Amino acid sequence: MRDYRRVADSVAADIASGRLRPGDRLPTQRAFARRLGIADSTAGRVYAELTRRGLVVGEVGRGTFVRAAAPAASPALAEPALARIDLELNYPVVAGQTELLAAGLARLSRPDVLAAALRPAGATGTPAARAAVTALLARPGWAPDPDTVLFAGNGRQAIAAAIAALVPAGGRLGVEALTYPVVKAVAARLGVTAVPLACDADGLVPEAVRAAHVASPLGAVYVQPTLHNPLAVTMPGSRRAELADVLRESGLVAIEDAIWSFLHPDAAPPLAAYAPERVVFADSLSKRLAPGLTLGFALTPPELAGRVVGALRSGAWTVTGYALEAATGWLTDGAAATVAAAKREDAAARQRIAAAALAGCALRSDPHAYFCWWELPEPWRADTFVAAAARRGIAVTPAASFVVGPHRTPNAIRLGLASPPPETLRQALGTLAALARSDPDDMSAD
Repeated sequence: MRDYRRVADSVAADIASGRLRPGDRLPTQRAFARRLGIADSTAGRVYAELTRRGLVVGEVGRGTFVRAAAPAASPALAEPALARIDLELNYPVVAGQTELLAAGLARLSRPDVLAAALRPAGATGTPAARAAVTALLARPGWAPDPDTVLFAGNGRQAIAAAIAALVPAGGRLGVEALTYPVVKAVAARLGVTAVPLACDADGLVPEAVRAAHVASPLGAVYVQPTLHNPLAVTMPGSRRAELADVLRESGLVAIEDAIWSFLHPDAAPPLAAYAPERVVFADSLSKRLAPGLTLGFALTPPELAGRVVGALRSGAWTVTGYALEAATGWLTDGAAATVAAAKREDAAARQRIAAAALAGCALRSDPHAYFCWWELPEPWRADTFVAAAARRGIAVTPAASFVVGPHRTPNAIRLGLASPPPETLRQALGTLAALARSDPDDMSAD
């Protein structure tokens, strides 16, 4: 009887050499056994060994396939980072989502569907895609119009296109004093000055918007009303209504970033519901589903649509047909809703881990969020703490990454909770809690 490990080695060599390519289907175990003249039980052990090595994956009812890539040592929940534990990038993945999304791609193997998906896609997408997006976003108090939906490759591109369309080079963009770092980078690349606006416990202060616009006109305002990154603040409805009034009075347009809002379905309706004619609403599927094949969208008032479409085209930010078709399927077959519900539960569980591990620390967060803001104890400084955490294999984000303008930087860090497995997260936060209780001077010998 041939040793099953040697047979597995032979198949592994075929995979390594490229004779068997990613996605190739292996014969059934019975056919494999007949081809090699081995027992069916030996063939079963070969397939089990190949699976254990991470070279193949079995799909119930379909067969065994060569894996597209070798599995990572730990779940690949974020972009690669130098640190062993990434509390910096924040891409949530929940158990079973890959299998669920894979099932939804089966329809794309039909020649007619694939042919449509491989054609170029315009900024307006397709009627089916627009209907699917508005059904996804609709909630009590807001029923968006499908005709207002424009598509981008991802949420960042949708935001960038809105900024490019609304604020000319040399213009001013009002932003929360602590804001999403990518927006700072986009504004700088477009030649736009980011103007910090005051916030309080309810989010962006409407009077700060009015005062900044009177002092020197703003081209637009970028705001995160729900689960603000990094503070996790969510505006109450009254604050959104006040801000909508300021937009109307001043003639300003707001770019509403709703990327994380799917985690907080009980929040007030979006700012776009209070002033639909003054708001470009930006969202995407990168956090709801996965960053690798995503879709961004910008719900745009009709009088601004031409400018945003022009920015999408000139920036090469339009969506691909394949991503549009795949996402439409996930939105209409219920996969997106299922994954989003699982991520809401996952975020809440990770917040409980953080609350327990960092009990007694000065945390600001929300039970729905995948991140929290930690005001560090004296005598720690954020840059020193970030460096000390990195020496322990943990990446965190200093407050300076979020600060707009030359203002005083808070002595704080942001913790992204989404990426590590829960037990790894618990251990990492415990390590950081112990680090915060130590003296920075003790770190000099590390």
